[in-house]
Amino acid sequence: MNEQELQIQVFGQLTEVIGKTNINLPYTGTTGQFKTALLQAYPALANNRFVIAVDKQVLQEDGVILPGAKIALLPPFSGG
Repeated sequence: MNEQELQIQVFGQLTEVIGKTNINLPYTGTTGQFKTALLQAYPALANNRFVIAVDKQVLQEDGVILPGAKIALLPPFSGG
């Protein structure tokens, strides 16, 4: 399998932790694998709550990420 990169948009206070609004990581198959790779690359994220959205859908740990998917890291938010 070719190792493709995922393009990730970072929002809210997570940009302060990472220092960027966009990052790239190698392709992974599931959101759980993605989160593991993300925390290895940016260990400071371990102290922050966030969800992973793939193609505008929040996925759980076993969600599948397809090559070319649009990924977003979203901090907790409230609203009505």
